[in-house]
Amino acid sequence: MSEMLHPFRDHSIVVKHAPELPSQLLGRAMRLGAATLHEAAGRIGSLPHAIKPSASSFRLAGVAFTVHSPPNDNLWLHRALAVARPGDVLVVYTSGHYESGYWGEIMSTAGKEARLGGLVIDGCVRDGALLEGIGFPVFSRGLSIRGTGKDFGATGWLNQPVLIGDVLVAPGDLVVGDVDGVVAIPRGLVENVLDAAEDRERTERNVLARLNAGETTLRVFDLDR
Repeated sequence: MSEMLHPFRDHSIVVKHAPELPSQLLGRAMRLGAATLHEAAGRIGSLPHAIKPSASSFRLAGVAFTVHSPPNDNLWLHRALAVARPGDVLVVYTSGHYESGYWGEIMSTAGKEARLGGLVIDGCVRDGALLEGIGFPVFSRGLSIRGTGKDFGATGWLNQPVLIGDVLVAPGDLVVGDVDGVVAIPRGLVENVLDAAEDRERTERNVLARLNAGETTLRVFDLDR
């Protein structure tokens, strides 16, 4: 990973940036979708089912830029907006505090202008009626009108591994989200998982053809014994 020093007010933060993933791989991942990738990876990487897109049209695929945020505070999200690279997906752990709106119209607009890939947050957001119109993909646990603080003395960090549910997300992992949910695929497995997912799609097309020809699921899956 490459390191960059970023100044913030009266101190500086060293952020390690993971290598980017080729756009071809991201395109394949976007087309395949979260559920197929989760299954093809051996059923790993599924983030909590409560994390869903704020609008059904939202989809994302990109490299994880992780954020460890103090509870009820979004200062570290603002810092992430300033230093993440175009295409990065912000993956945010909120220290188990869900009852706040950490993100909204203003931050979505900033994320879009920075050409980031989207937001996945283990917490809530606000301005739900406006987010789809902005067009920046937001995945969260839901909506909350409760505001957050900005404590300059609170501890947080950027682009270090975070635990979302039971999934450890590392900087540089592939993150894919759609209407079904979000999956994080470890970076070293990405190409093999994409290949396996495409094999799975071919198998499923054959299954669908047999079902359309009148076979039962019991017969297709050899369950009629």
